[in-house]
Amino acid sequence: MSDEVIRSLTVSDVPYSYRLLRHRGPGPARTEPVLVIGGALQGMGGWQQLEAALGPFADVVTTDLPGMGGAGPLPPGPSHGLLGRALEGILDDLGCARVNVFGFSYGAGLAHGLVRRSPHRVARVVLGGVPVEISDGLLRAGLDAERLLARGEAEAFAEHIAAMLLCLDERRHVTRRALAYRYVRRALLHTARHSPHLGDSVRRALTERADFSGGPTGVPTLVFSGEHDTVTSAGRQRLFAERIGARHFLTVPDTDHWVVLERARETADLAARFFTDRSPAGAPCLRPVARDPEPAGLGAAAGVR
Repeated sequence: MSDEVIRSLTVSDVPYSYRLLRHRGPGPARTEPVLVIGGALQGMGGWQQLEAALGPFADVVTTDLPGMGGAGPLPPGPSHGLLGRALEGILDDLGCARVNVFGFSYGAGLAHGLVRRSPHRVARVVLGGVPVEISDGLLRAGLDAERLLARGEAEAFAEHIAAMLLCLDERRHVTRRALAYRYVRRALLHTARHSPHLGDSVRRALTERADFSGGPTGVPTLVFSGEHDTVTSAGRQRLFAERIGARHFLTVPDTDHWVVLERARETADLAARFFTDRSPAGAPCLRPVARDPEPAGLGAAAGVR
């Protein structure tokens, strides 16, 4: 049996796919499979640190949903209903009773919607970088970036989006800021040159707001935010976590919206702890860590609320 399986599916005639990485630990898996739902510009191949942390305990499922990665473009009209059906199609194809769900950024809205519709199919949920509120300024910046892309200015587009999604204010310490900026810019530039529907994905992510009302009733939930998230502030995300009755809200210090890149190993460990019913209190991202000489240091302790 292969350790990795890629399955192709369709929803409303739109092709999409998911990748199943089977757990690598001794004996049976310790928890339900983990379905990873990333941001609007992320595909199935960008979650190596999370796979490394979760692989010893569980199967890991990553996705190229419609409009993302190598999937087909979204049809005209609202997309959240179609994307929700695509996620349910993955659960049907997996054939397991329940999954854990990790939703990040735009994917946090999709994950929240999945849990609201089908709480009986979700064992636990982790939501990170939740875009509860997008400011008018951020919306204008995103639409400006879409226009740059439409004019064929791929490099300017990549720089614009990277600056929009990362905290570049030097008065706020962000670990590995320079490295994160270079990585995000390079990834965006590659996607801009290879994905004909990237501009549409950016516009939809900013203008088609997820419904964050209600809550994942009866499903244990952890919400985490970067300390300096510039998409939705940590304070707004904390209020969201309180409103939905999340079991934990965590602020990861010295990070911004790209917390899963800037402290990849630590946030992956946090998810692994929660999905295996261990306390998040001892997670490495919540303890002071020695400074890295290049390109920036890991930060001080975060609060557990």
